[in-house]
Amino acid sequence: MTLLEVMVALVIFAMTATAIMKAASDHLGSIGQIEEITYATWVANNRLTELQLSSKWPPKNNAKGEQEMSDRTWYWQQKVTKTNDKELLSVEVSVALDEKFSAPITSVSTFVAKRDSDV
Repeated sequence: MTLLEVMVALVIFAMTATAIMKAASDHLGSIGQIEEITYATWVANNRLTELQLSSKWPPKNNAKGEQEMSDRTWYWQQKVTKTNDKELLSVEVSVALDEKFSAPITSVSTFVAKRDSDV
């Protein structure tokens, strides 16, 4: 083998290794993002379940709170919207890692109905 052939082989190997490292780095970044979205969705679903089980009617608009999960504090806020049915409200819960909601991670919506026992 000549020196030129060895150098070409080294360049090809270096480019391949760089591409593999970039792909692995992007993959690890995506896993972290998916993990955040998953936990944020769980926090939102927990809040919506609390609303479904609550005896207070109507749910408070623009309520805010926080929840500890996975060694982090997650901040949530809910937005209540009226529907055509006065006994049915739409509730959207947004979740972020910062209290100012500069970058919300996810939001989950559901409908909450007035129960017969609610007064």
